[in-house]
Amino acid sequence: MLQFTLIQRLRYRLHIRCSGRKFTEAQAAYIEDLLQAHEAITKAKFITRLGDIIITFNGDLAAVKEAVEALRTVDLSAAPALPDNSPRLVNKRYREQMIDKTLLYLGKRLLLPLPLRAAWSWASAVKFIGRAVKALWHRQLSVEVLDGTAITVSLLRQDVSTAGAVMYLLGVGEILEEWTLRRSVLDLAQSMSLHVDKVWVKEGQAEVSKPVSQVVAGDHIIIRHGDVIPLDGVVLDGVVLVNESSMTGEAEAVRREEGQSVYAGTVVEDGQCTVEVRGNAQSSRYEQIVSMIEDSEQMKSTMEQKAFRMADKLVPVSFLGTIVTYLLTRNTLKALSFLMVDFSCALKLSTPLAVLSAMEEASKRGITVKGGKFMEQIAVADMVVLDKTGTLTKAEPVFEDIIPFDGRDKDEMLALAACLEEHFPHSMAKAIIEAADEKGLLHTKEMHSKVEYVVAHGIASRVNRYRCRIGSAHFIFDDNKTKIPECEQDKFDNLPNTSSHIFLAIGGVLAAVICIKDPIRKEAKSVIAGLHDLGVKKVVMMTGDSRRNAERVAKQLGIDEFHAEVLPEDKATYVKEAKAKGYTVMMVGDGINDSPALSEANVGVAMNEGAPIAQEIANVTISSDHLQALVDLRNISMLLMQRIKHNFKGIVGVNGSLVALGVLSILPPSSTAWIHNFYTLAVGLHSMTPLLPVREQEKFLQVPLVKA
Repeated sequence: MLQFTLIQRLRYRLHIRCSGRKFTEAQAAYIEDLLQAHEAITKAKFITRLGDIIITFNGDLAAVKEAVEALRTVDLSAAPALPDNSPRLVNKRYREQMIDKTLLYLGKRLLLPLPLRAAWSWASAVKFIGRAVKALWHRQLSVEVLDGTAITVSLLRQDVSTAGAVMYLLGVGEILEEWTLRRSVLDLAQSMSLHVDKVWVKEGQAEVSKPVSQVVAGDHIIIRHGDVIPLDGVVLDGVVLVNESSMTGEAEAVRREEGQSVYAGTVVEDGQCTVEVRGNAQSSRYEQIVSMIEDSEQMKSTMEQKAFRMADKLVPVSFLGTIVTYLLTRNTLKALSFLMVDFSCALKLSTPLAVLSAMEEASKRGITVKGGKFMEQIAVADMVVLDKTGTLTKAEPVFEDIIPFDGRDKDEMLALAACLEEHFPHSMAKAIIEAADEKGLLHTKEMHSKVEYVVAHGIASRVNRYRCRIGSAHFIFDDNKTKIPECEQDKFDNLPNTSSHIFLAIGGVLAAVICIKDPIRKEAKSVIAGLHDLGVKKVVMMTGDSRRNAERVAKQLGIDEFHAEVLPEDKATYVKEAKAKGYTVMMVGDGINDSPALSEANVGVAMNEGAPIAQEIANVTISSDHLQALVDLRNISMLLMQRIKHNFKGIVGVNGSLVALGVLSILPPSSTAWIHNFYTLAVGLHSMTPLLPVREQEKFLQVPLVKA
């Protein structure tokens, strides 16, 4: 049985030690999942080598204790195996490589006699010399040539200690660089992983909603506009335009029709189709995603690419300095000062580490960024365009009332509305469905024929022999010329003005108006002010809602400019025109109708509770239910750019000083090499420190050690 010891208690965090057995990484991940399934626990982290569990929770300590106690009887043999590409196993693998390399280096220095160390160093140098020769063979004067030359010259001078130190630190740098890249790939792949709970399965002529985990190969699933395709399969009927950017990086949607394959993780931008499943939830394309993006430049910011180019450009400078110094002084030691101080090493190490650390820091605050280049765009963005519903207002609108027209029954109309809306759930649709459920109204049995979704307008279908439509005023009245029943114009004119309205029409006549409360987020006003304080010149709100509601919200929140009753193409056009005027635009939205603008913007940010297509197309996803994440994201991005620039200045300044000290014979080459390499590691470690201060709820409340 597992035993627990309380190590430290924080206001919203608990640190406990679990003893009684050794744990595998799979078991540790299993325990994390069990704890995080508890509603009081927001995050659990199991440190396998120590047996420590760090739990972040909502303040309900009693509930957390109950969840921990339940672990005592858990059958750890039921822990599912982890895939080879899981972040936990990857981190363990690279951590062990770092430890092994360090222990081996220290062991050689302390235990081996000088002749054996020299022989070992020559054997180890073959790899670096080979890289240098290969680069020269391809007429490339690269960092590999500089490293190989420095190591070879040191060994020829019988300076085994310097050569060994250089090779050790280069090896550590390679591991850190590879680790950084791998973590970036895995974080990006994980953010693209599917979070689809249910799917519509065709059984005969009926559509049945099933959990994705219950879908098997051979099942026929219905995929509609805006849906994430949850499983690999082949199109049986229908034609769809599929956004496959999560797989191929190409933003333009591709046509998929009968007989063609579609893949898990891609998104239907238009159309509807039936897909025969060719795999199950366990055979998703996570592994393929990882392999496809491993070499993707999407992860690298312009600053990263600039650092790598600058590093390569500095190599000829180092060689030129070596040659000129030797010609002027005829002193080999002074000339070696240029070879031993490698400007490029620190540049290539610190910049990716800074970017990855910033992405992880954002992740801890509920923000998933799909690449370093987007953080750079966020840092310089001078216009923020915000959707209203689900973004500035709460992601969970509340059903207020349904007002029937044309002699219709309220409950019948609400049940019909829920039956239609459940096929294309968005924030307002969820409110309608929940209202029907609370009243016990059945809407699972289809009351209509095939449904058709019209982006940003509404849904059309047929009930018995009548055409039925539900959606916006523009869709119902302007596009379809719906009539208001005779003698009910006054009733229509006096609809409540404190809520948003969804209109239901049957047979071309208004049948009901559904009133939805759309409360503004409490933090929205301070977030708008925060964005202005951080240098955003213009904050714009664009919504399909009525001008009356939009004006009220804009005035209340201090928004610079607003546009009401807009269509998806209007949002995208506005963003495109703003970019043409020189603005760097960050678009924030949550619905299907926001996806064109999210794609058009320099950076697209999707709220987590929004439509799947918005989340897939967006460059950033906010899982936090608090808009403060936008201010945090801007802050982190700006501080990241400052850190990269500061690192660059420091690297040039310190390494330039070391070269000067070597040329002036104040320091020998071995000392400048050690100082340079330790400074490189110090810059790398500093690049991994948090950019923002720890939040108040994360600060430690010191307590004595207590036995659980």
